[in-house]
Amino acid sequence: MATTRDFHHPFEPYDIQAQLMTAVYDCISEGKVGIFESPTGTGKSLSLICSTLSWLRDEQRKSFDNDSNLEPDDDEPAWIIEQARKQKLEQLLQQRLDIESRLSRIREKESRQKQQYESGDPVKKRAKLGHGNASSGFGDDHQFLLDDYESDDAARSSSTIRRCDEGISVASLDLMQKLGEPLQDAQHSPDLEIADELKVFFCSRTHSQLTQFVNELRKVNFPEAPWFQKEGLPGTIQQESTVKHLPLGSRKNLCINSTVVSAGNVIAINERCLDLQQPSTPSGKKCPFLPNKENEVLVNEFRDHTLATIRDIEDLGALGKKIGICPYYASRASIKPTEIVTLPYQLLLQKSAREALGISLKSHVVVIDEAHNLMDAITNMHSIAVTQSQLHRCKWQLRTYLQKFRNRLKGKNRVYVTQTVRLIDSISECLDRLSSESSSTESLVNVVDMMSGKGVDQINLYKLVQYLADSKLARKVEGYVEFVEKRARSTAESIADTTPVLTHIQGFLQALMNPAAEGRFFFERDECDSVALRYILLDPTFHFKEVVEEARAVILAGGTMSPMEDYARHLLPYLAPERLWTWSCGHIIPKENLFVRSVGQIQDEIGLDFSFARRTSVPLINGLGQCLVRLAATIPDGLVVFFPSYAYLDQVSAQWQKTVAGSDNVWNSLEKRKAVFKETKGLSGIEDTLQLYSRSIDEGKGGLLLSVIGGKMSEGINFSDRLGRGVVVVGLPFPNLHSARWTAKLDYIERSVIGRGGSSAEGKAAGRDLYENACMRAVNQSIGRAIRHQTDFASILLLDRRYSTPRIASKLPGWIKQGFDDNKAVPTFTEIVQGLQNFFKAKV
Repeated sequence: MATTRDFHHPFEPYDIQAQLMTAVYDCISEGKVGIFESPTGTGKSLSLICSTLSWLRDEQRKSFDNDSNLEPDDDEPAWIIEQARKQKLEQLLQQRLDIESRLSRIREKESRQKQQYESGDPVKKRAKLGHGNASSGFGDDHQFLLDDYESDDAARSSSTIRRCDEGISVASLDLMQKLGEPLQDAQHSPDLEIADELKVFFCSRTHSQLTQFVNELRKVNFPEAPWFQKEGLPGTIQQESTVKHLPLGSRKNLCINSTVVSAGNVIAINERCLDLQQPSTPSGKKCPFLPNKENEVLVNEFRDHTLATIRDIEDLGALGKKIGICPYYASRASIKPTEIVTLPYQLLLQKSAREALGISLKSHVVVIDEAHNLMDAITNMHSIAVTQSQLHRCKWQLRTYLQKFRNRLKGKNRVYVTQTVRLIDSISECLDRLSSESSSTESLVNVVDMMSGKGVDQINLYKLVQYLADSKLARKVEGYVEFVEKRARSTAESIADTTPVLTHIQGFLQALMNPAAEGRFFFERDECDSVALRYILLDPTFHFKEVVEEARAVILAGGTMSPMEDYARHLLPYLAPERLWTWSCGHIIPKENLFVRSVGQIQDEIGLDFSFARRTSVPLINGLGQCLVRLAATIPDGLVVFFPSYAYLDQVSAQWQKTVAGSDNVWNSLEKRKAVFKETKGLSGIEDTLQLYSRSIDEGKGGLLLSVIGGKMSEGINFSDRLGRGVVVVGLPFPNLHSARWTAKLDYIERSVIGRGGSSAEGKAAGRDLYENACMRAVNQSIGRAIRHQTDFASILLLDRRYSTPRIASKLPGWIKQGFDDNKAVPTFTEIVQGLQNFFKAKV
């Protein structure tokens, strides 16, 4: 029997937690890409922390021992070699211990401050933060004139252009180099002596999920770092080692300049921040919190405080305010010495964002949690839409700018600005034609049609996009327009902040250069008759491949990763089978705590088929209502019902509320059993609805929550214990197979399979699998809202005859399958209700 490894778990781990930790540890050790499915409520986050950090400490120990060894020299006596080895070891130890001692003093200081605060002792007042005296308008318009531009200027290296393109001003590059930020082409210098520690990059979808992860991180007592464990050496200190953790975020999360933050949206905040760094900005108007040579001591203080204790993203912002240094830029000095970095999807998965932050994944470990929607996340990050109203405003902005500066633009500036106007005119005219020639809501668009305007065929798109990034035309144009609008209004009248439109369109122009095979452009028309052009990435493979190739190992983890074959086929098709590791486990609850049934027919011989062509049937909708009435009377406390779309939920609700002569309508019948709540589209009202639902259950009235698969209630909301004694899924949320985007997606998959040597039939089968898996992954995510801990119990009912088919049933997670009745006979609805009654009678 293999020796059990100590993962330093703060509690006695369940068997499946021990299995998960062992599998993750071995996967990293072997340098593989792992896909791990562990249902929500099984302690997945804590298991990931313990396994990855245990591996990290073990690897640090191996590396430290190797670094302290010397190459044998036959010409030297053994005692000299041993003395040299000991001296090298002492030097390595001293470097480490200097850092640890400094961090230890900071922890002691912060602990004393906390005790003083809790005891009511007076403390120093925090320095008042100013607003930075920043403004986008400085009284004259000369600042908005473009600098002279030469596209072949050899002095501007490609790396500098790339960094500027990703939101780092030229003026900031030298500054960041002084701070020790690892620029792409930076050479070794005395300022860059801090070692790049082996680290784990942990990313999730949202900052709230990352905050939950940080709270779990605080629970664990990690093993000591190897440099604490060398007995008999001078300077060695015996103490518990705190893991060095750094949370990273965007300017929107970390900016402490109130004038910049007031810009509202992410793009506007980025642009205003960069405006304040321009050489043309008067010194009195620049951001006072930006790191520079004079306040380098504050950057170092910020770095040491960041690494001394485990902080979340809000703590980091508060620390920046307290010290008086920008946490967004100052945090970069902490990247190299840190051991675990937490960051949202966007900052890890986009190469541009990694370069902007100075992140290198080379030989480090990447852990992606909530990876069930990883492919969708990558697709969304590299997809972009532009509306006709945005194009019209952009054209107006450019005309306004040219009216002022046309005669002052020289050489290449005049050429490229003219080309920009022509290209945007061409795209706008294409959108007008598509809107007038067709009443369809969606269609495929050829890039040639978008670039058919007068003179556009003479444009070198690559050079134009490079010019837009390098010259900062968008910032100049939008800054000048804002300047003009403010001057035209009274000083007391405020202007609503809007997303810088030319900056957004610049991203769309970038998409025009993407390889034709990996994405498509579409025309879209919404219910308000607004039209837009959208670029959609069809293949996320290339963009994720860079992460896989750079990292030592990659862990994809989630509660509902099934069906797993999608990741091998459509995200990692280039990966050799022996380098791919898949692992799935059941739930921590005993089998008798879960009741799962598929329901294909209810009373009055009504078959449940919620396919798109049949689900509008009035008898079917009314039959569904009567089914839920019986379930609401049988299932105690909270019952959550998931519908395939908001539109169908609205249609069903409207039908249920229609007056029925001589009896209650369905809606009234439901309300007699439980208080009824309904999820609405959009963010507003979600928290209020959940609070009212929870309160109704606490008051003994029960609750029926009508929700939508893929909506806010199906992602990140925990319906544990009484909040989710029953989960019902109505139908299957298949996307529209005949939509332009799915037609293009399936065609791409078929051609890809054929390109790899497969047949057309195999390509069509692969497309069908992806289509079904997209549906089932959404279903599995909704089901996973119930059962959150070992003693929890719940019922799950799948209302549609198709759930009984082997093809669909096989795509359910293993832990759901274990809740099905072992009896192969298909139960009637009455038998299912009786089974529910017996199930809850045994639990209550």
